[in-house]
Amino acid sequence: MQYTVRGVPEEVDKAARECAKREGLSLNEVLVRALRQSLGLEEKPTKKRDFASVFKGEPLEPEVLKALEEQRQIDWEMWPGLEPKKRSEGESA
Repeated sequence: MQYTVRGVPEEVDKAARECAKREGLSLNEVLVRALRQSLGLEEKPTKKRDFASVFKGEPLEPEVLKALEEQRQIDWEMWPGLEPKKRSEGESA
């Protein structure tokens, strides 16, 4: 099926062309995908909050996992006044 769309705002054209270039797709592919997503025919992409999709392969070594966990710890002494509320007994995180 082919369509002719008129009155496309300049910022929409620019964003679509930038997306096509960035993702290595044709302008047509970007626009059809956007239509499918906006009409609920396709899941909208979710923002990735980590690099899991980039680093596919062997699981991380235990030493690396331990180092990453240590980096995730908050040193509350460095953030006076921002300590988390104390949890009452039986309350979970």
